[in-house]
Parts: sequence; structure tokens; C-alpha cells
Amino acid sequence: MAPFQSPSPNPEIQEHGQVFRPKFDASGLLTAVAVRADTQEILMVAHMDAVALRETLSTGYAHYFSRSRQTLWKKGETSGQLQHVREILVDCDQDALILRVDVGGDGGACHTGARNCFFRTIGRDGALHNREP
Repeated sequence: MAPFQSPSPNPEIQEHGQVFRPKFDASGLLTAVAVRADTQEILMVAHMDAVALRETLSTGYAHYFSRSRQTLWKKGETSGQLQHVREILVDCDQDALILRVDVGGDGGACHTGARNCFFRTIGRDGALHNREP
């Protein structure tokens, strides 16, 4: 049995009820933001389909759906940067999640080797600038 139910068309039930009813988009995905549990540092934004969400809930480790590869992936399976999920926050209409995680390996999260995926800022001129470590 699924650990969650289908979304309710009733906004009162969807937004204030006590049952988890994820609202997947037209592609069958939810937005998921991974945040370090200890520092609240934003690590990455990814997507989850129903399978990734079920795997995350059942194993306690973050699983995502890769839009580019069209496949399920367990974060850190090859890099060692496993994300142990401490808590999952769900937004009001249940279409986005925040995963509060402890990170294994070197503590990083970005495939580029950066500590997190948000290592650049956009200047007023539109140019990208690396953030200070």
C-alpha cells in the first residue's frame, strides 16, 4: 500500500487535512529541496516521482527522479554523498517538499564537486559570480 493518497479536489482537505496527498505535476513530479539538517544550508533542488518518494519514505535515504536520464537515483550511491533524511516538510498544497538531511561522504551535494548546487550569484548586470566558500 502507498504511504500516501491521491490529491483531494477539495482545497480544505488538501491544504489543512492530516493525510499526505502529494500533488504531482503533469510530468508526475514533485519539487524537492534538500537542506542540511544541522546548518540549514540549501544543498540542491531535485524532483521526485511516486517511486522516488516511496523509496525515500521506506528507506530513510533521499531518492530522486532524474529528468535528464529519465530514471530513479539514490543520491550519493556512487559519490558517497548519501542523504539520510531526518525530516520531510511539505508545503501547503503538497506539491513541494523540503528534505532536512544529514550528508555522508565529503558532505557535498553538487555533481560539479561544489559543496552545494547554489555556488553562484547573479549580478544586477546578469553576470554570474562565484560565492565565497
